[in-house]
Formats: sequence, structure tokens, C-alpha cells
Amino acid sequence: MEEEKDQLIKRVERLKKRVETVQNHQRMLKIARQLRVEKEREEFLAQQKQEQKNQLFHAVQRLQRIQNQLKSMRHAAADAKPESLMKRLEEEIKFNSYMVTEKFPKELENKKKELQFLQKVVSEPAMGHSDLLELESKINEINTQISQLIEKKMMRNEPIEGKLSLYRQQASIISRKKEAKAEELQEAKEKLANLEREVSVKTNQTREFDGTEVLKGDEFKRYVSKLRSKSTVFKKKHQIIAEFKAEFGLLQRTEELLKQRHENIQHQLQTIEEKKGISGYSYTQEELERVSALKSEVDEMKGRTLDDMSEMVKRLNSLVSEKKSALAPVIKELRQLRQKCQELTQECDEKKSQYDSCAAGLESNRSKLEQEVRGLREECLQDESRYHYTNCMIKNLEVQLCRAADEMKAYVSSDQQEKRKAIREQYTKNIAEQENLGKKLREKQKAVRESHGPNMKQVKMWRDFEQLMECKKQCFLKQQSQTSIGQVIQEGGEDRLIL
Repeated sequence: MEEEKDQLIKRVERLKKRVETVQNHQRMLKIARQLRVEKEREEFLAQQKQEQKNQLFHAVQRLQRIQNQLKSMRHAAADAKPESLMKRLEEEIKFNSYMVTEKFPKELENKKKELQFLQKVVSEPAMGHSDLLELESKINEINTQISQLIEKKMMRNEPIEGKLSLYRQQASIISRKKEAKAEELQEAKEKLANLEREVSVKTNQTREFDGTEVLKGDEFKRYVSKLRSKSTVFKKKHQIIAEFKAEFGLLQRTEELLKQRHENIQHQLQTIEEKKGISGYSYTQEELERVSALKSEVDEMKGRTLDDMSEMVKRLNSLVSEKKSALAPVIKELRQLRQKCQELTQECDEKKSQYDSCAAGLESNRSKLEQEVRGLREECLQDESRYHYTNCMIKNLEVQLCRAADEMKAYVSSDQQEKRKAIREQYTKNIAEQENLGKKLREKQKAVRESHGPNMKQVKMWRDFEQLMECKKQCFLKQQSQTSIGQVIQEGGEDRLIL
């Protein structure tokens, strides 16, 4: 480390000397220092941003969960009465108290017993085949003792004990049913929580896609019925609009005709006014009439609006007072229920945190125990394989010993038939047969070696004869294909060629 430190110091000095030659090196060093500080700050801000994103994500999830709870509670409060709410809360409290006071302690005690048993098994030394046999014999003895005690108890046949046993059986059956139903209820709650989580996720996705909420159950039915009523109203309105359009076409045509007639009359009136010297009189008269009519209409509308507004204010005040008087007892009950709900939610959160911590501890213990059990099972399998292998080897050795004993018995016995059945006699017989066969083959080899020279000479003579006959054949073929060069004379079984 000191050598590395010296090397780093030397490197820093070299870099300083190299930097000193550069212009404005102090300013550049300052900028580099600022850059490093800003990068560190950027990393810190990025880390902080990620942490805030995670916190925001968790807060959004918590908000969604609380909103779902609030919706469910509002739905339950809207559909149910305070008595049903209290009854439901009492049932939940009873179920939670049963889970906390009876079921969870029993499960924890069973887990502790299993852990103690496994620790005891791990602490004991490795058991052999003899130890296992002893344990099996002990187990059989204890089972026989238990069966004898049960028979003695049945022979006594005490009526009080019989009644108590019946009650005990019924109590055990009821407790088992209760535990089974509690487990089913717990599983159903977990499934409901998972489904609510999935529904919240799907609703969030639909909000992101469309920006609208997904309707559920009764709301969807009300929405469908509303759509049907609106569709019928739409059809009626559409028919009325079609009638209005037809009537509007007729009125428009009549309006066009009346406008044309009005223009003609106005044109005639203007010509008459020009002739009389009072042009523009009719226009000013119409304007004065129109202004007076508009003024009267505005006055009437003002009076009507003031009357309507006063009546509306009175009606709203009366409605507000009626609603306040009707909702006062409900609000009081709702406040009490809210306080109880807050207390129960706090208690539920506390119990949930305790349950989570206990479940985490049990899960860690269970994983450790599973690893230990896996290791012990592997060791047990290895011992079993070794045990089976040794048994097989022992059986093979026993078979070989039996064969050796039978062989010795057959070899020592005076009976010739048993001696012939012995493996030694069979092997000696096979050896004698093979020796005789080898002797015959050696004699045959000797004869072949002796006749090899003459046979080779004979083979050579036959090859020469074959070449001679081939030469004669070629000559005969040439004689037939070409003109005769000489004369062939056959005398005394010989062929002579005379040129």
C-alpha cells in the first residue's frame, strides 16, 4: 500500500508539472473541480429522484388501496343499515380474535414442535441399519401396547367415559370444522384481495387509455337501463325532428314567397312615397314599432326572471332545511361509525404488522428447516444406496460361496456322475478336447508345409500352360484376321510354323 501511495504521489506530481505548462491551468482546474462536484450532485439528485419515485409509487398504491376501501365502505354504508354494519364489524372482530387467539398460536406451537424435533434429529449422530431395526422394533412394541390398552378400555365399557368420549369427539369434529372454515375464509379473503388488486390495476389501465372509469355491477345495470331509456327518447325526438324538418321546409317556402311579395309591396310603396315626396316614412315607422316591441318584451322578461328567482330561492331554502333536519341523526351515527372505523383500522394495521413480522420469521425458519431436511434426505438417500449396494455385493458373494461349496462337494464325492457335473471336470474335459484339436491342426500344418514346394511348382506350370494357350489363341486370331505369313504344319500332335 505504501508503494502504491508513492506511485500515486509521483503520478500526481507528473500531472501537475504537465498541467503547469498549459495556459490558465488554475482556471481549468477550478472548472474541473466544479464539474466533478456537479456530477456528484447530479448522481445524488438522480438517486434522490429515484427514491422519490419509489415513494410516490408506494403512496399511489396505498392511496388506491385506501380508495378501494373507502368505496367498499361507502357502498356498504349506502346499501346497509347501522345495525348490519355493526353486526358485520362484530363478525370480523370475532374472526380476527379467533385467528389471533386460537389458530395462530396453535400453528406457531406446531411449528416450534417440528423445529424442536428436527433440531433433535440433526443433533443426534448418524443412524445405521441396526439402529433403524431397533427403532422399528420399539415402535412395534409401543403400537402393541397401545392396542392392548385400547382393548382394555373397551372391555371396561364405562358409561360416563363413553359419554365424555362422544362429547370429546363432537368437540374435536366441531373444532376441525371451525379450523377448516377459518382457513377457507382466509383463502377467500386473500383471493378477494388479489382480485381487488387486479381490478384496481385494470381500472388504472383503462383510465390511462380512455380517461374514464369502469362501471361495476349495479352501476353498469343502471347505466344500461339509462341508455335504453335514452335510446327510446332519442328515437322519439328523431321522429319529431323529422316532422319539424318537413314543416320547416314548408314554412321556408312560404317565407320565400312572402318575402318576394313583401319586396314587391315595398318597392311599390317606395315609388308612391317618392311621388308624394315623403320617402323613408314607412321605414322609420317600422323601426319605431320594432323598438317599442323589444322594450316591452325586455320589461316582461325582467319581471318574469325576478319572480322565478325569488320562488327558486324560497324553494331551495326549504329543501336545504328539510335535508338538514333529515340528515342530522344520520350524520351523528356516521361520525360514531367513522370513529369506530378508524379505531378498527388502526387495530387491524397493528395486527397486520404483527402478523407480517411473525409470518416473516416463520418463513425464514421454514426455509432453514427445508434446507436442513433436504440435506438430511440426501444423506439418507446416499446411505440407502450404499446399503442396497452392500446388500447386492453380499448376495453375489453368497451365491459365489454356494457355488464354491457345491463344487467342492461334487469334487470330493465318490459318485462319478456328480464328479462329471463339477465345473472342474467340465473345464478339464474342454481343455483335453482343445489340446487334441490343436494336435490335429499342427499335424495338418506340417503336411501342408511338406507339400507346399511341389504344389507351388505345379501352380507355376499351370500358369505357364495358361500363358502358352493364350499366346496360341492370339496367334490363331491374328491368322484369321490377316494374310498368312507362313504355313502351320501339325505332325505328331505338334504345331510347326514354316515361314
